[in-house]
Amino acid sequence: MIHSIFNLDLDSPTPEGHKEIILGAGCFWGVERRLWNLQGVRLTSVGYAGGTSINPSYEEVCSGSTGHAEVVKVVFDPEQISLKEILISFWEMHDPTQGMRQGNDIGSQYRSVIYTNNEEDLNLAKSTLETYQQEISKAGFGPITTELKVLNNYYLAEEYHQQYLQKNPNGYCGIGGIGCSFPEQ
Repeated sequence: MIHSIFNLDLDSPTPEGHKEIILGAGCFWGVERRLWNLQGVRLTSVGYAGGTSINPSYEEVCSGSTGHAEVVKVVFDPEQISLKEILISFWEMHDPTQGMRQGNDIGSQYRSVIYTNNEEDLNLAKSTLETYQQEISKAGFGPITTELKVLNNYYLAEEYHQQYLQKNPNGYCGIGGIGCSFPEQ
């Protein structure tokens, strides 16, 4: 499968000097669009991660039986955008306090997740979670429910989901933040 914006194979290996992270913030269509627009992002793809089934289908993930979340894999150049900048965008684009849902999208596949490839990136994700929790608590929001862990199982979603909102500009996008900016540091 070829990315409709970056014109790269979605299965291409991560280039040397680049990093990747897997993020879930509800329906993956809108999340992917937000992330592919960040300067320094080389490639995005939508898929499934965090569950137990091998190579699940969309229908299986939506059934709730796989344990997978709808996620976006982001490959980026850390010389152009830092992981922290990507995480800040992630926190601000959705409501990380909703548990197994995001707005009207309900189910474990819509949960908020951050999956990293190593402990160093996981520690940074945890640090940004703590910082954002302090900020949103001031605004009256409850605890962040985002799942954070090191994970290496990622399965590409079907081709029709890839860059869905590029192909269908008026398609559904339920993503929306809570109006709290990540604090300046």
